[in-house]
Amino acid sequence: MTELPLFPLRTVLFPGGLLPLRIFETRYVDMVGRCLRESGEFGVLLITDAGDSEAGPIRELARVGTSARIVDFHALPDGLLGLMCRGARRFQLQSRRVQPDGLYVGEVEWLPEAAPSALAPEHRPLTRLLRRVLEELGDTARHLDADFDDAGWVSNRLAEFLPLERGAQQQLLELEDPQQRMRALAPLIEVPAETGVTRGSR
Repeated sequence: MTELPLFPLRTVLFPGGLLPLRIFETRYVDMVGRCLRESGEFGVLLITDAGDSEAGPIRELARVGTSARIVDFHALPDGLLGLMCRGARRFQLQSRRVQPDGLYVGEVEWLPEAAPSALAPEHRPLTRLLRRVLEELGDTARHLDADFDDAGWVSNRLAEFLPLERGAQQQLLELEDPQQRMRALAPLIEVPAETGVTRGSR
């Protein structure tokens, strides 16, 4: 069991994925400072019931989330702190509490990391979609540790880049087997022989 500062969001972070953030609340500015000083991580969890607002008391969070590491930071033109974070390890939330400053802290259990797994031959054409998306990311893509041969990395990127509902993304995050995640995603994507990759009709 590990105690981890939490950053609840209306998004699902996958291991290896990028998460840009704009920080302005004191509780998160302090959290970021500690993470930078200690090379620490914070946990990102999907808000499943925010109550009246994301800034207010949160009723429910997903049980499985991903820790994040800060890979870049800079001052934004509006004076806020801009972060680029990258997903690291999956965890399961066991309990949570709120500090006096409003920061959520959770007791978490780290989930097993999937061993590298080669893409099945029928799934290799899907990497064309990822290469196209990375080209559109431009310089931001330098923060990704790309591995187009690994089913875990490819399936995580497809799960976060496809226009899926947050609940569906959460279900994909919770899958232990990257090959199972690939099999769940593949029917959603149509790969024409010459024209590239498009969203399927299902």
